[in-house]
Amino acid sequence: MDSVSRAPEIHPSSIVADGARIGQGVRIGPWCSIGPDVVIEDGVHLIANVIVEGHTRIGAGVVCYPFTTIGMAPQDLKYRGEPTRCNIGARTVIREHVTIHRGTATGSGVTRVGDDCLIMANSHIAHDCTLGNSVIIVNNVVMGGHVTIDDQARIMGAAALHQFVRIGRAALVGGVCGVEADVIPYGSVLGNRARLVGLHWIWLKRNGVQAAEMHRLRRAFRALYPRTMEEESTAFSRRLAAVRAEYGDEPKVAEILAFIEASSHRGLVRVAGGGAASIESDGV
Repeated sequence: MDSVSRAPEIHPSSIVADGARIGQGVRIGPWCSIGPDVVIEDGVHLIANVIVEGHTRIGAGVVCYPFTTIGMAPQDLKYRGEPTRCNIGARTVIREHVTIHRGTATGSGVTRVGDDCLIMANSHIAHDCTLGNSVIIVNNVVMGGHVTIDDQARIMGAAALHQFVRIGRAALVGGVCGVEADVIPYGSVLGNRARLVGLHWIWLKRNGVQAAEMHRLRRAFRALYPRTMEEESTAFSRRLAAVRAEYGDEPKVAEILAFIEASSHRGLVRVAGGGAASIESDGV
């Protein structure tokens, strides 16, 4: 019998409040607590000691490991108990001691985690954050409110993301890295205070980007973030226009340019040491 066709299994030590909606094939292990406004979709597995509160929806096939809390009130002094939300996408895996808070009325009102994400142990996803699909958050990552992380980005262990920071698609944030500004799509940042060191070449190779496109991406990146101080003395707006004119028909370059030109609270992460060294960092 398909696991999604079965009645939910709820351990007798767990508390499921009246009003909570529990899907088929859900397994709720010992010492869990589910609030009255929670929706848990089919096939979810809460292994043990999981707390889910607030107006929270957990998508089909999600697995939550022990001592995770989802949908708790945000750590925002302006929060006054408004019925804000938290949504977790399908098939996401949430490991031990992760905390994910619901949104705020002064923000977007919802904290979102996409489909097929992996959130490793002891990480914190704050109020009003938005994670895309297939994002990997490694152990002990912390983020302030309103952070946006686009699809397939990789955030390595113990990184700290400032509130309102944007992380572009498939970007790589190195371990123990403090990120105070936005990271371009496919960008790779390292350092105690994050500095852009190149593109996320490993991800690009693993995801089928062909040599010709790779070379064009490399040339576009070098034009935008030159190696020498003399070249870098050219105004960034002029370099941006030149890259658009020469490489703007390249979809990934166009995506980077659109990200740079979008509204931002934090500006962009700067290049390392006045130049942009090409470090082909290994990604997950």
